[in-house]
Amino acid sequence: MADVEPEFATFRHPRSAVVPPALTACGLAGCTLAVATDHPVDELARSFAETGRVRIANFLAEGALALHDQLQTSGEWIHLITAERGVDEIDPRARVALGRSGIAARQAEAQQRSTDRFGYSYEAIAIPAPEEAAASADLIDRFALLMASAPMRALLGAITGVPVQGFTDGQATAYGPGDFLTVHDDAVEGKDRTAAFVLGLTPGWRLDWGGLLLFHGERDRDALALPPMFNTLDLFAVPRRHSVSLVSPAAPHRRYALTGWLR
Repeated sequence: MADVEPEFATFRHPRSAVVPPALTACGLAGCTLAVATDHPVDELARSFAETGRVRIANFLAEGALALHDQLQTSGEWIHLITAERGVDEIDPRARVALGRSGIAARQAEAQQRSTDRFGYSYEAIAIPAPEEAAASADLIDRFALLMASAPMRALLGAITGVPVQGFTDGQATAYGPGDFLTVHDDAVEGKDRTAAFVLGLTPGWRLDWGGLLLFHGERDRDALALPPMFNTLDLFAVPRRHSVSLVSPAAPHRRYALTGWLR
């Protein structure tokens, strides 16, 4: 188990009340979120029971592109980089002040420290708890409500074989050059996490750009590597050792996802 487990619940930066440009462009009627209804639930449940994980393509029937557009154009990203003590939370203003070289230097320091401890660097936007989410034009709020809905909980419960009470500690993530997440298993005392999810929202990604979701084998002798995909849900049991590989400087855009845990 990692020396310091990722603890994202305390990451709560104020969200803007302004409707993002992407939502204005597509119109509220065209920006609803809906899960596809043709997923082979029995087959997915068997696979999850056998391997502890599944990857579900074309997870959303509506809203995936609008979600991607909101993440791509958002100005609310906070860069989280593990430091000597705790985590640096770099807001947009501080990011401009540091510049690319300043961010790269902090990333390099975090990478060096992570040789013997848990470490990461990536950008995040907190997903509100369902009770805090506004029924508004903001798709991150709508995603929170979708994850808390009875049909979603029934679907994910049927696949994992464990009743889903809700989801917790969700966040949007963006991994760009120099970002990474070292190995950990998501088990945090008192969180009651039963499974983790990653809704990939990254089109046109290449394997050699990094940012791969790695499921570690016994004693880290091998790993299952999954590339970022668009509108694809990765669902896996907790605890399970996994990481996100370093993103290459060659990556022309960021790796976007919505992540969190079921309980």
